[in-house]
Amino acid sequence: MEIPALLMTFGKSLLFALAAVLPIVNPLATAPVFTTLTHGVDDATRAELARSIGRHVAMLLIGATLVGSYVLDFFGVSLPIVRVAGGLVVASMAWRMLNAQQAPDGDPDQMAQSVSAANIQIRAFYPLTFPLTCGPGSIAVAITVGASLHTPKVTESLVTFSAGVLAMVLIGVLVALTYRYASRLLRPLGAVGQIVFMRLMAFILLSIGVQILWDGASALLRSL
Repeated sequence: MEIPALLMTFGKSLLFALAAVLPIVNPLATAPVFTTLTHGVDDATRAELARSIGRHVAMLLIGATLVGSYVLDFFGVSLPIVRVAGGLVVASMAWRMLNAQQAPDGDPDQMAQSVSAANIQIRAFYPLTFPLTCGPGSIAVAITVGASLHTPKVTESLVTFSAGVLAMVLIGVLVALTYRYASRLLRPLGAVGQIVFMRLMAFILLSIGVQILWDGASALLRSL
């Protein structure tokens, strides 16, 4: 392929990967939860935590994009099954967020009892990266994106996968920036506004989970 055609393929693959994965990760939806679970943490620790979560998200998504389908083949698991499982987990988490009784300054789901400099690396991956920010639904979509980016031509595949990797890195950077400045972004909403925003994002997340579940179930039904 000529260079202009490769650049066009790169751009299309980049936009495709971003459009497919970013709405599922949706850092704006989990920003209120992040501020809740890091309540009382100093700015330096919160900044380091945001950077760690961004790196972990990027690595998880890149791994799922590049080798996720091969791992599933090794264990004999199909993509529709991953979508069903991921949809169930996402919908379950969103349902708990939607029905949480406490306000954002409480500790919904009790996912992190204390985040400090001593346990920042542990908390950065679980639960703040997985499953809060990048759960099974995001990973399932990233695996699907990786399978879609594969082409018979080696050069074209290198271009499409490079675009996919860049998209996942950009999503990780966006997560890190959103979490780093989550308090400032949510401050204009006020306490009541944050509650309303969190409930709205929880409902959207629930809808996404149901959609992922339905996509997987539909594929399984068609294979019968």
